[in-house]
Amino acid sequence: MEQTVQNSGSALSKPVNQKKQNIGYWRKYGVFYFMMAPALLVLLVNNYLPMIGSIIAFKNVNYQTGVFHSPWVGWANFKFLFSTSDAWNITKNTIIYNVIFIVLNLIIGVALALLFNSMRNRKLAKFHQTMMFLPYFLSWIIITYLVYGFLNPEIGLLNKTILPWFGVDQPIDWYTESKYWPYILPIVNTWKGIGYYAVFYLAAIIGIDKEYYEAATIDGATKWRQIRSITIPLIRPVIIVLSLLQVGRIFYSDFGLFYQVTRNSGPLYDTTLVIDTYVYQGLVVTGDFGMSSAAGMYQAVVGFVVVFTSNLIIRRISKDDALF
Repeated sequence: MEQTVQNSGSALSKPVNQKKQNIGYWRKYGVFYFMMAPALLVLLVNNYLPMIGSIIAFKNVNYQTGVFHSPWVGWANFKFLFSTSDAWNITKNTIIYNVIFIVLNLIIGVALALLFNSMRNRKLAKFHQTMMFLPYFLSWIIITYLVYGFLNPEIGLLNKTILPWFGVDQPIDWYTESKYWPYILPIVNTWKGIGYYAVFYLAAIIGIDKEYYEAATIDGATKWRQIRSITIPLIRPVIIVLSLLQVGRIFYSDFGLFYQVTRNSGPLYDTTLVIDTYVYQGLVVTGDFGMSSAAGMYQAVVGFVVVFTSNLIIRRISKDDALF
């Protein structure tokens, strides 16, 4: 009887102790949840609630009845998206350009970070970092006019000044010759965004303990050997994270770069038309929101699959370097 009373008493005390622990937990960490609440609210409103609109991809939207009462069309919007002769071309252009951008951002970004870190004059290094980062804040409208100032067929800097230095007297109409743009677009994109990636890599390099380099110097390691054996391995997690974030958007393209910088020139479509600009033009011409939503959903799903697969491969190779 006495044992039974003790057991029932301990059973009643468990919920009480658990409640005290919960109260203590919220007293200790509640302020952090409160600070995080605005960011979570923004994330919910901007990123998750709009996902409800994905049903537009499977509907024939009728504005009189509304989205939810519009008739379902199944996969018809997706079939329409990929039934055109441009489907393969826009997908190919989107992937190839993004692969080139990822490679250039990685190689040139790391190289610039190493150069900035090696500069002895810190004030001069800060100045160069700021100048390299400045183009990232410029809008594509401004950059479009800068590029046009170089490529203008009549008064552009290339046709009027630079090309004659190399013996090219015949001006080139850059906005009608599509063969040049697979080189122009990566140059413009890298010039604008490379400072952004270089800052991340530089921050990772600065965080490396200087004792590693001192020990390597004592052992007679050259600067190149230190970069290969110390710097690159220690910033590898940052490289992987930034690369995975870019891989996740491999089916997306910067609309300003491909639409505004090219001035939406029709003769360039075979090398500059990507999924985003194709959908925009289709939306402007036909007003088909279903097809546009189908393209957006296609990009999101494929991007998620690519990130998940890439992370799985990295996890198989090195578990510590995986993103999740």
